[in-house]
Amino acid sequence: MIDGIPESDFDVQLEGQVEIIGWLYQYYNEEPHNAVVNINGGTVKTNDIPAATQLFTTDWVVRYMVDNSLGKYYLERNAHSELGTHLEFLLPDSLEMVSDDLDVTQIKVIDNAMGSGHILVYAFDVLMKMYAEQGYSSREASSLILENNLFGLEIDKRAYQLAYFALMMKAREYNRRALTSNISPKVYVFEDTSNINDNYFESLPVSESNIQDLKYIVSLFHDSRTLGSIIQIDKPVKTGNLRTVLTNIPQDTSLDLNNTREITYQLLRLLDIVETMQNKYEAVITNPPYLNKMNKVLKEYVKTHYKDYSSDLFSVFIWHNINMTVTNGYAAYMTPFVWMFIKSYENLRKSILNTKLISSLIQMEYSAFEEATVPINTFVLKNSSTSENGVYIKLSDFKGGMDVQKVKTLEAIENPDVDYLYRTNQSNFKNLPGFVIAYWASQTVINSFKQFKPLDNYFDAKTGLQTGDNTTFLRFWFEPAFTSTNIAVPAATWHKINTGGDSVRWYGQYDTVIYWPNNGLTVKSHKSSVIRNEQYYGKPGISWKRIGSSSMGFKSLPENFIFDQSGDSMFRNEENSLISDYWMLGYLNSIVAKTMLSFIAPTLNLTAGNLNKLPIADANNSQPSVNYLVEEAVNIAKENWDSVEMSWDFSKHPLVQHIDEHNRNWNIIPILNHCNVPNLSQKIFLEVNYG
Repeated sequence: MIDGIPESDFDVQLEGQVEIIGWLYQYYNEEPHNAVVNINGGTVKTNDIPAATQLFTTDWVVRYMVDNSLGKYYLERNAHSELGTHLEFLLPDSLEMVSDDLDVTQIKVIDNAMGSGHILVYAFDVLMKMYAEQGYSSREASSLILENNLFGLEIDKRAYQLAYFALMMKAREYNRRALTSNISPKVYVFEDTSNINDNYFESLPVSESNIQDLKYIVSLFHDSRTLGSIIQIDKPVKTGNLRTVLTNIPQDTSLDLNNTREITYQLLRLLDIVETMQNKYEAVITNPPYLNKMNKVLKEYVKTHYKDYSSDLFSVFIWHNINMTVTNGYAAYMTPFVWMFIKSYENLRKSILNTKLISSLIQMEYSAFEEATVPINTFVLKNSSTSENGVYIKLSDFKGGMDVQKVKTLEAIENPDVDYLYRTNQSNFKNLPGFVIAYWASQTVINSFKQFKPLDNYFDAKTGLQTGDNTTFLRFWFEPAFTSTNIAVPAATWHKINTGGDSVRWYGQYDTVIYWPNNGLTVKSHKSSVIRNEQYYGKPGISWKRIGSSSMGFKSLPENFIFDQSGDSMFRNEENSLISDYWMLGYLNSIVAKTMLSFIAPTLNLTAGNLNKLPIADANNSQPSVNYLVEEAVNIAKENWDSVEMSWDFSKHPLVQHIDEHNRNWNIIPILNHCNVPNLSQKIFLEVNYG
């Protein structure tokens, strides 16, 4: 702390102290976090969930989320407010005025995965400005904010304690008597109720209906340290009535065999959480946990209650939180941006586009947030189905980390005419395959997807096999001995396989064989193998490298090949022969296809499913020049590949291709291997054959 952190970061006036608390806690958790997330294939246990999901939110992202949710909600209801001049990250957008009589004491803000409280602390400062506008003193406002406005939930007790501390220090900043007052932050930590059994209820002098209500909430929160804020309370709980009942239970200070007193206090704390979860909020703001390696309890609960959003815990929070807001309220998030594009989040996108509004969104550069291993976006949803345009900022081209992302965001706010700020209506996304959130797509692109048939009308893009053990089953072609690699020869032991290799265009990177005797019986019998689309093995087609679409390239796949999942391939639909392989290959390697794919597959994973959605504008062979030029490109690429010794069709190095005829030794027969390729290094090959 002394050597690594500038002293100014602790200066209260520079607002650095709260962020320091958050960063310290993240680094406090760094070792257990790394131990958990590096588990190979295992699920995350309940006690490890906080360490696995704890991720501190960068300060400027917090400000963007709060400014464009809480801040915007207030401005829409206070026409003459000057608050906007204090909100540095409020995006340039026209406000839809609702009314002019909002009482600031009625605004409720929650962070239901609050960590060390960074979001709530900044929201405190914004609320102070609102109270000042409405005539409250700083001392009065600081108490009212804790009493009325801010709420927080957390599964990690240590994080909860830090959030509580941070909010009390923030109140102390404005009110020197805050620590001696009776006001406490309304932030809470989940506790499992697995310790509460029927013995406790049998001793209670309360009505049967109250007993049933208490048993209901005890059952709901049995695993609350695992489930946390996503617990659904399906029927209303009268917390005020139950609080009165529990408070009036006689406390026997003598022998307490059933721990009645301790459990009663636990239930009173639980009622605070139930009440908090039953509220509706004007703004729900959080950096939710990112977790897909769920344990059994969490996985079963998510599948039961959030089936359409169960790909990852953050997607559950996206849907859960927007439904915690009041009508026209805002929910703000920082999450991985994969939800915008990939198929497993399609139901989430549909639900949002059909019933909610994407108010604004900032998509960050792929590796900008070094604290996470996933690309990040931050965005705000509005609990409304109005047809307003959303504001989007695309920072994909700006490398250099979060500081650069911050600078570029501020530039876009200062000058909305920059070419990376977009305004679009989300109804456009419904015309794109999979409802992808491709906000930068032009109307021409959108119309192309609407007008033209997708690729799968003409070609079948397919995912290849997984051996389950490449080390055992795959070899370079020159390593094993074999007589044939013809897939049509049942006795052949090794077959050619396309494994993707480097991303190249037209032809190349064919250098691997797979152990495939008896039609692949050994591979198929392996416990981890997955054999897909076997009916396409051996057919000619088009292939590409699945991972690494930023250097996208498509190449001709010769006949007699098997293909694996890193070298997905497509094959002409025999029922529709209007498009040739060469024409399609030319289209896929064009700037047009690359542009179209940037909307439906902007991540580094270019799947067969993505390719099948690509629009095809010219579904005929009326351009023979295209076929000719592509065939020439393939031939040139093949000749280039065959000049490399890794090619099984290598015959001689290009440097000796044009040796003078009179210097050649025609009497020496080259030593060839089973593939008619010199089984020698370049040096020996030249010495033996050309003296």
